Amino acid sequence: MIHVENLRVTFTGKRQVEAVRGVDLTIREGECVALVGESGSGKSVTARSLVGLAGPHARVQADTFTVDGRDVRGFVARDWRRLRGRFAGLILQDALVSLDPLRTVGAEIGEVLQTHRIGERRDRPQRVRQLLTDVHVPEPDRRARQYPHQLSGGLRQRALIASAIAGGPRLLIADEPTTALDATVQAQILTLLAERRAGGETLLLISHDLAVVSKLADRVLVMKDGRVVEGGDTRTILVGAGHPYTRELISAATGRRRGTTTEPGDVVAEATALRKVYGDRTVVKDFGLTIRRGEIIGLVGESGSGKTTVAQLLFGLVEPTSGHVRFEGADFSGVPERARRPIRRRLQLIAQDPLSAFDPRWTVRRIVGEALPRGEDPEPYLVRVGLGADVLDRYPRQLSGGQRQRVAVARAIAPRPSLIICDEPVSALDVSVQAQVLDLLAGIRETDGTALLFISHDLGVIRDLADRVLVMQDGRVVEQGPVKAVFDHAGHEYTRALLDAVPTLEVSR
Repeated sequence: MIHVENLRVTFTGKRQVEAVRGVDLTIREGECVALVGESGSGKSVTARSLVGLAGPHARVQADTFTVDGRDVRGFVARDWRRLRGRFAGLILQDALVSLDPLRTVGAEIGEVLQTHRIGERRDRPQRVRQLLTDVHVPEPDRRARQYPHQLSGGLRQRALIASAIAGGPRLLIADEPTTALDATVQAQILTLLAERRAGGETLLLISHDLAVVSKLADRVLVMKDGRVVEGGDTRTILVGAGHPYTRELISAATGRRRGTTTEPGDVVAEATALRKVYGDRTVVKDFGLTIRRGEIIGLVGESGSGKTTVAQLLFGLVEPTSGHVRFEGADFSGVPERARRPIRRRLQLIAQDPLSAFDPRWTVRRIVGEALPRGEDPEPYLVRVGLGADVLDRYPRQLSGGQRQRVAVARAIAPRPSLIICDEPVSALDVSVQAQVLDLLAGIRETDGTALLFISHDLGVIRDLADRVLVMQDGRVVEQGPVKAVFDHAGHEYTRALLDAVPTLEVSR
């Protein structure tokens, strides 16, 4: 279906960047090929080039470049538009910025049906509802009428997948398709992708999650610095990796317990009987939590369970319908913003979607520098999260998803806060950088006494990092306790379902 030899992609502008350097790629009908590697290694650029979406400043060259038997080196925009949607569907990583904020989810999916003249006009609303059902979106009629900002991260990602498969493409290019999804929904989406493969669909999977790759992919290509450093059968690569970089990725994916549980200090934050109602929908019900200095608490649950709303309530972005929040002994909810402002530097938030959290007009230098005393150099904080001085003068849109997430972490740790609320802070990171960031956060706890509320759908990360865990379902905490006790001897059936759905990386022979 796709055959590329010596693919080169160069971005021109103020400075020239070679993003892809001599990649060979063949995808045969009915197989799943995975591209893995660190953020910025060229995975997404390679995938976008296959459907003519490398970008307006990209120069794409190749010795051979055929898609569905056609030489695409001379394609113009109209040719690519005909190819996309019907032959190839693309699932992008950042659902919030990939969906049109001015259109409902139903209109977004319906556009694909309309553009490619699929079905009668009167039948399209039903087809949209069916597509949402196929990707396990609850209440599809209601969700189809909503806008992207009204959906949780996981629901947005599922809507994006529905849009990608609406045209019935023979090839599905999935760029981190389960990044924002909790374990149970991730398992559902992986099953959906496997079912589509069984139906004859071909899949190109870009992922930093080697456990996901091990479940789906027939072949793996490992990318680093724009080049493929190793490739072959998935089982062979995971069991007997020959390249040191591949072995490093596998080692990082297996995880390890980071640091030791510190002796908790004074209470940093306290939430009592929090309740949040939107219209006729109660999204948080009787939530209570005490966080002490130096403590790491994990908060897990399915997408839409209320985790992010809890983070917003604790951070003061929204006010509770009832209940209250205290921070460092002072009332933090129900008080004017001017009363909260003096202590906001000691309470930081790492948002799930850094691109929408950043001012797009600001450079990285200004984004991180905003959290520092005037004149302090932001570069050391970027170095701590695995970035260098070369990103200081870039804008958010010029960074990869993983690079943006690391900038968000750098900004959060810069003022040395008492508490960091981490809302999916490593979901967009590849395993090696994820390991670095988790080590960094664990180190901050031990050296600075910083407390962390770590919200994640990745139960492996929570097991690896947290001291205690709270499990949320439908706005309520259904189980809580020390991580080992809850994960090894879960008492609630919902907790057991989450644990059973977690994909594992199998590297034994």
